[in-house]
Amino acid sequence: MKKRMLGSTQLEISEIGLGCMSLGTNENEAIHTIHAALDSGINYLDTADLYDFGQNEKIVGKAIKGRRDQVILATKVGNRWTTTQDKWTWDPSKKHILQAVKESLRRLNTDYIDLYQLHGGTIEDSYEETIEAFEELVKEGYIRHYGISSIRPNVIERFVNHSAIQSVMMQYNLLERRPEEFFPLFEKHHISVITRGSVAKGLLSNNWKNKLTSKGYLHYSEQECKEIIEQLLQIRQDKQSLHSLALQFILQHKAVTTLAIGARNKEQLMENLNAYYAKPINSQQLDRINDICLIEKYEEHR
Repeated sequence: MKKRMLGSTQLEISEIGLGCMSLGTNENEAIHTIHAALDSGINYLDTADLYDFGQNEKIVGKAIKGRRDQVILATKVGNRWTTTQDKWTWDPSKKHILQAVKESLRRLNTDYIDLYQLHGGTIEDSYEETIEAFEELVKEGYIRHYGISSIRPNVIERFVNHSAIQSVMMQYNLLERRPEEFFPLFEKHHISVITRGSVAKGLLSNNWKNKLTSKGYLHYSEQECKEIIEQLLQIRQDKQSLHSLALQFILQHKAVTTLAIGARNKEQLMENLNAYYAKPINSQQLDRINDICLIEKYEEHR
């Protein structure tokens, strides 16, 4: 599998990563899926302390035991479950981050985290305090690099201009192209895009008919989604699928380093890998995609 550099670091990350949130709590199956991902050449695993009340990190930790040197390990911080575990609150304070990283390290059974990401962000946050916490963790060796997971333009601009983030995780796919607005900025600052939601909740997978609902997707109605998907299906060539078009399109962008794609089991993992290894899209297909899938801009700006 091809690899790309993470930001301005020396870390080479596989173009397809495993988003671990979808793994669930069946430990044996989840570990089996992670091992299959590593065996296939995937080296980027993305989890968060929020997932399954920390159980996700524990499973990842068990899965990479003895294979830590093969993994670029990423997790996230900033959300805190309440004592009743029925909701979470937002806490990007330095105090919380410095405590939460220790808990993540314990659950992941590792001495360091390759990429520690702020799991959200608001314009009201004391971002200087958050950045100070991350920088302190880098100096102490608990984390190698840090980034953010956010789609808020004001938050993104703040961290790009005032911190040493190496990545921004964003929801990005053929139906959600707003992140492209920031790609030139990221490239200028040598910041990587890590994508999530690559197949738009299954709407851009081979199972799209069963995923299409009356709710549509984002600002698209059910009918609009259907029309766009049918047009995309018409531009396929050879053994390309809707799934492969969706993944290959994202990888056309230099700003993108990896696609953190979820998989509940090995079968779903292999579907993603088969789509990745399918015939790449050509320039004519790319032009047609740009005609079919419109680019919009974020409304939230100063």
